[in-house]
Amino acid sequence: MRRLPANFLLGALLVSLVVGVAALSLVWTPHDPQAMSISTKFAPPSTEHWLGTDQLGRDVVAQLMAAARNSMTVALVAVLLGGSIGVGLGLLASALGGWVEDAVMRLADLGFAFPALLFAIMLAAVFGPSLTNAVLAISFINIPIFARVTRASANQIWTRDYVAAARAAGRGRFAISRDHILPNIAAAVIVQATIEFAVAILAEAALSYLGLGAQPPASSWGRMLSEAQTLMYLAPQLAVYPGLCIVVAVLGFGLLGDGLRDITDPRLVRAR
Repeated sequence: MRRLPANFLLGALLVSLVVGVAALSLVWTPHDPQAMSISTKFAPPSTEHWLGTDQLGRDVVAQLMAAARNSMTVALVAVLLGGSIGVGLGLLASALGGWVEDAVMRLADLGFAFPALLFAIMLAAVFGPSLTNAVLAISFINIPIFARVTRASANQIWTRDYVAAARAAGRGRFAISRDHILPNIAAAVIVQATIEFAVAILAEAALSYLGLGAQPPASSWGRMLSEAQTLMYLAPQLAVYPGLCIVVAVLGFGLLGDGLRDITDPRLVRAR
């Protein structure tokens, strides 16, 4: 039995921790994340407040748990939305080829020219800053990535003998894409989705830090960092805690994606 890569095991452990905390926050937090008590602001860690309180007397642990839930939700929706559109465009480009493939790839190149931050600023200028606009911005940058990965992987499958046999049997290109191409590129798409999950978490934190993501009273690791930057000399731990959460989440999904790639790529398997 082949041993699982160390990066996969470590990534799975970190991801399980973050997802578990996010899921737990749906049913329980030690305190209300938004409950304020000025009389207990900057309280040190104690049995009542495990990591203390912030400048408004809010429980830090409760805020971190609620922020984990929001970050996971944003990343999941953004990756699913952007991935679905990108995979569809990639399959279409690979199936039809010609000018359709060229058009899709040029649109993908155009998408790379608009980073999530700039796109979020544009949306905020038009519609106002919100978590929904942050999700749309992060989804937008995922579309060209998934389109390129899908198109490259699908083009390899189109050269296989069983695809040629399906075409000889009279199967249409869209039916072949659904029944033969998509199942055989699913591993590559899943690996890319895991990696993009980490990017989405980081992007959500960055947008919230700039005030373009989650708005009060919603909790966000990025907004917690933004609020703590003026308190670095008074309470530096308020910046350390959300920063560590971002590191753990991004590192976990990054390692998990690399581990899945190592497991699913036969060339890497033979190399080991």
